[in-house]
Formats: sequence, C-alpha cells, structure tokens
Amino acid sequence: MTPPPTAITTAFIPVRDARAGAHWYADAFGLGIAEETDFSSVLAGSHGQVTLMGPKSGIRVEPGLPWATCNFRVDDLASVHERLARLGAHPGDMLGDPDRCLFFTATDPDGNTLLVTDR
Repeated sequence: MTPPPTAITTAFIPVRDARAGAHWYADAFGLGIAEETDFSSVLAGSHGQVTLMGPKSGIRVEPGLPWATCNFRVDDLASVHERLARLGAHPGDMLGDPDRCLFFTATDPDGNTLLVTDR
C-alpha cells in the first residue's frame, strides 16, 4: 500500500492579538475566519490555511518575523498591493519575471514579513 502524499496543512504566524490579527488577515486577503480565540485564530482560503498564534498559545516566537513563513498567492497582484497599502502594510515594489512569477513583500500590523505572489 502506498502512503498518502504529504500535505502541508497550515502556516503559523506569531501575532500579539490573535483575534485582531484574524480580522486584519481576513480584510487583507479575503480569507474566511474558521476559528477565532484568544490563543490562536485559523483563517482558511481555497487552497490552505494560516494559523495566527497569540502569546496565550504558548508559542515562543515573538511577532516581527523578518522572513515570510509562507506565500499568499492571489489572482490580482495589483489590487492586493493597493489594498495592503491602504491597510498600512507597506508593500514593496513588484518584482520577478512576468513569465515565471511576480511578487512583493509587505508587513502585517505585528511587523511580520509577508510574501505575496501571483502564482
């Protein structure tokens, strides 16, 4: 019998307030809030999920990661870039190769680096 393929089920991001973070990520990326507690919040998209880990979760990582824990693939990179600018996420320049992948980085309210890609 062949074992099932490995699946990555969630990316973890440390935040100061899991509930507030959930609403920011939902607004920023159009994700649905699947679970929202003081410990952690889970946001789901069509192809995966993100778990925001607050201080009460016991995670030993401080928010403000200088590198992205995952990428957020979006259908319209330009509109998400504009939305993140309005939300104060300081999106950087769009970089990459249009034939391979375009991307930019931004920061969430806790200073975590986010990577946003078009594929």
